[in-house]
Amino acid sequence: MRANTGGAPGSVATSEARRSPLLQRRRRLKQNIPLWIMLIPVIAFYIIFKYIPMGGLMIAFKNYNFADGILHSPWVGLKHFKLLFSSANTVQIIWNTFWLSFLNLVFGFPIPIALAILLNEVRQMWFKKWVQTIVYLPHFFSWVIVSGIVLTLFATDYGSVNKILKLFDMEPKTFLYDSFSWISIFVGSGVWKEMGFSTIIYLAALTTIDPSLYESACMDGATKWRQIWHITLPGIRHTIVLLLILAMGRVMEVGFDQVYNLQNSAVAGVSEVISTYIYKIGLQQAQFSLTTAMGLFESVVSFTLVLLANWIARKFDQALF
Repeated sequence: MRANTGGAPGSVATSEARRSPLLQRRRRLKQNIPLWIMLIPVIAFYIIFKYIPMGGLMIAFKNYNFADGILHSPWVGLKHFKLLFSSANTVQIIWNTFWLSFLNLVFGFPIPIALAILLNEVRQMWFKKWVQTIVYLPHFFSWVIVSGIVLTLFATDYGSVNKILKLFDMEPKTFLYDSFSWISIFVGSGVWKEMGFSTIIYLAALTTIDPSLYESACMDGATKWRQIWHITLPGIRHTIVLLLILAMGRVMEVGFDQVYNLQNSAVAGVSEVISTYIYKIGLQQAQFSLTTAMGLFESVVSFTLVLLANWIARKFDQALF
């Protein structure tokens, strides 16, 4: 009797302790119902346009035709993958995609960080706002507009750069028809168009740094470069790692609009990438199974790179997941 009487309060307390986290979760869920409702369109977008279309990847393992549809087209296994990687042209396309993406990452990733740090040091607010607007504005331009600007600048006959060269009695340069200069223009135009967007993200991250850290460093005699190295960069390190991991997932993705609007037959050897290959072979020549296999390969490589980048970041306690 004593054992039962003595154990009852303990069992009640244990039951309440177990129920308390559950009640807290339910209370938190009720409080966040408006936020969940706002999230429904986002979830629906990803389900409808991202996850459901993944079922079409089975086309890569079939001889797809419109008459039989996705489910009833004949199964051929890895035939299209073997066909892809047995072609030297395909290997060149994959290499072009990787190389252009790598250059975009090497030159396009650090520039917004440097620009954000420089803008953060500006004390004239009107000048800071003007620069932010100027560098952010190209992000809203379509690649058709940006390509028109590039052609206006670098065209052989009527380009502004060649007109300036003529003023100095120099021969016009075929910038858009030379492989090296085309790659330079491609990377430069991409950096110019997108650096403003990333700069805004880094500027937002910089606002979270405690100003007292800079005051303490100043009192200790730290130079501006020391403050940037020991305070600013560590303060936005998590944002840098996050954007780097996301950028690694796009290494095998070179924007179709940019390449298609800038490429020409003279530089096809360096400008033909996976996205343009899928358009020309998949849509124009109706080889859907072959290009789906190429797209699946691209996705697997991108997913692997994201996991690798996240694994490396975890070693420094900066992992995304």
